[in-house]
Amino acid sequence: MDYYNFYTGQEFEAYTYLGAHIEEQGGVVFRTFAPNALRISVIGDFNHWQETPMKKIYDGNFLECRIDNAVQGMKYKYRIYDRNGNFLDHCDPYGFYSDLRPEAASIIYGLSNYCFSDKKYFSRRKNTERRPVNIYEIHAGSWKKPKDNDRPFYTYRELADLLIPYLTENHYNFAELMPLHEYPCDESWGYQATGFFSPTSRYGTPDDLRYFIDRCHGENIGVILDFVPVHFAVNDYGLLKYDGTALYEYPHSDIGINEWGSCNFMHSRGEVRSFLQSSAYYWLKEFHFDGLRVDAVSNLIYWQGNKERGENQVAIQFIQTMNTGLKKRCPNAILIAEDSTVYPGVTARAAEGGLGFDYKWDLGWMNDTLSYMQAEPGERKKQHNKLTFSMAYFYKERYLLPLSHDEVVHGKASIIQKMNGDTYTEKFAQARLLYMYMFAHPGKKLDFMGNELAMFREWAESRPLDWELLIYPQHKKFHTFMKELHSIYIQYEAFYERDYEADGFEWLDCQNSQYAVYAFLRKSDKEEILTVLNFDSIDLHNYKIPLPEHKHALLLLDSSSKLFGGPGTTRYALKKGSLELQIGHFSGEYFLLK
Repeated sequence: MDYYNFYTGQEFEAYTYLGAHIEEQGGVVFRTFAPNALRISVIGDFNHWQETPMKKIYDGNFLECRIDNAVQGMKYKYRIYDRNGNFLDHCDPYGFYSDLRPEAASIIYGLSNYCFSDKKYFSRRKNTERRPVNIYEIHAGSWKKPKDNDRPFYTYRELADLLIPYLTENHYNFAELMPLHEYPCDESWGYQATGFFSPTSRYGTPDDLRYFIDRCHGENIGVILDFVPVHFAVNDYGLLKYDGTALYEYPHSDIGINEWGSCNFMHSRGEVRSFLQSSAYYWLKEFHFDGLRVDAVSNLIYWQGNKERGENQVAIQFIQTMNTGLKKRCPNAILIAEDSTVYPGVTARAAEGGLGFDYKWDLGWMNDTLSYMQAEPGERKKQHNKLTFSMAYFYKERYLLPLSHDEVVHGKASIIQKMNGDTYTEKFAQARLLYMYMFAHPGKKLDFMGNELAMFREWAESRPLDWELLIYPQHKKFHTFMKELHSIYIQYEAFYERDYEADGFEWLDCQNSQYAVYAFLRKSDKEEILTVLNFDSIDLHNYKIPLPEHKHALLLLDSSSKLFGGPGTTRYALKKGSLELQIGHFSGEYFLLK
């Protein structure tokens, strides 16, 4: 680690120096950064939790000690005395493994125990801009749960055996894991962390996580980690007043405490920026994650996420430095911004004044689309802009379309429950239509676990998904539809190759004052696909879409098919320069044109 880079916020490998490091000749060296502490001791299994003093090194802001009989698996903490002589026992900010909550000790764990077998996968990994990206967002603790009530969670290794075949069967080529850096409270879902270098012990060891990722790569599935560089948990054994003062956080609560009740990182400090950048690089390098989804970027761009309070320039510089440095070290890693603002250039290169992300969540598309689907069919004719507006701004950024965990919690209702309609049949039909629109719309895709099952209850981290729904025909057929939709998306280049090129999309019908019908083309270098969507509650007969340059139309997918639980009423013929359709209500179709 370079001390100058550490202090100036340019360091990406602080974890190789700070933390607990096992020496080749035996023993462990402990190092921590605590400039305002009066003194610090290491306590742990190796000294019967009695104090072993650390000595100050370099400029006195770093402390170090070597313990000969310390080995992997032993627990430890730092006993930190403030300037008044009071002490608190803290876990290691750079600790690589943690005791299972509610315990809070760090655990000695080596960085080089696991031997990856994914060299061939990385040799093939390419930029995804012109490739399909179908992400399955997962909360590891509630996707499925063991039948043994004494075990609340499956391990990372068990998830490899259960989850990877499911991802493959359902044609997801990326898994996004909600935050795994150690956190004290299950209900926070990992978004309020205490261990930014420590994968949560809820599901096993760090090497168990490496095994899971390695196995995913063996099946050509990329793995993305939800990364939280905005804030941290308020537990006193964590980063809070680590050296007796506000070291990682702001000293004043008006900007130090956020809407979630957690502590904001003080990004103006170089040491904090180096801590976070090193954490980001650590997950990519040491665990072989394929990318990071960066949480709450709006709270980095603006003070407390509020545009009225102005831009946080030092946090913006932090994002630019972090993304530039990560891209330099891991060129094909995917960096995704969860950002609800209209701040320009989120996916532009930092060198050009942008933030340097590869993709940005299109939360405007999400809100408008779900609002449209909740409207009465008769009102939809007056709301065309809710489905057309996204294409008016789409090419300003590289957008990703999300239906994430945030949309199925806290009283918002599940995706299928949001669909307008008085009957299950109408809700299922409109959910199929929603997803056909989503997968035909330009932009990469993300869907939260359970949406593919058409769950009517909201997601809860304490319960597994409602897998028993698949014994019911409507849910089984919906799941079959989602598999087929994903398969077609992955198979046909027109759905993704020109996502961010204006000539890859063309409206054919989008402002019909009589019907809630939309038709558009998606184009690749080799093919064109027509999407027709009827969001109305009436069947349409002899509906014509002009296609003067095409002689053949092959139906690829029909959401009203009986196979998927629909009535199977779609009929079509291509003649005299137009496609004539009989379209059922709440139905959608994909056609391959030749």
